[in-house]
Amino acid sequence: MGFASQIKRIARELSKREKEQDSILASARQIVRHCANGIKLLHSGETASAKREIAQAEKKIREFSATKEFAYLLEQPYQEIAEARILLAAVEKKPLPEYRQLRMPFEPYLLGLCDAVGELRRQMLEMLKRGNVKEAERYFALMSSITDELAALRFSNSLLPNFRKKQDVARMQVEQARSELVRAKIK
Repeated sequence: MGFASQIKRIARELSKREKEQDSILASARQIVRHCANGIKLLHSGETASAKREIAQAEKKIREFSATKEFAYLLEQPYQEIAEARILLAAVEKKPLPEYRQLRMPFEPYLLGLCDAVGELRRQMLEMLKRGNVKEAERYFALMSSITDELAALRFSNSLLPNFRKKQDVARMQVEQARSELVRAKIK
């Protein structure tokens, strides 16, 4: 085989990979959009519609779950699915899903768990607005429990990229929520 034919074969392979990458990127945007819509619907109390959006995201990501070469492109969509499913479980008063149940790697699950703390705070604030302090306390307890469990994970950024930053943000969310809950009880 000559040099020129080798380059042509490499070009065909790269072309094939580029198409696969483009397909994953387009689907990743749709997955993130479905999750964002699902979270928004959960906050507005439209659980059935939210479940449909989240199911669409999960269906779409399964199409790519076997990909190894472009697995890094699925990190953000997995993270968004984890966040949406964790919030859904909290709203439905069910146990939080584990990463294996969600069929995803643990790294994006952990990041989604951190992000879910902010969504739980939002739910807590909504409950306070409605005067439902008991339900607000339930959301606060869940937020606090998540951050307490995550506090045990102290690994370098090379092992868990962006985790420490998200962990710190989640901890700050809990502290802000604690103040908001105390203020609401005093009134």
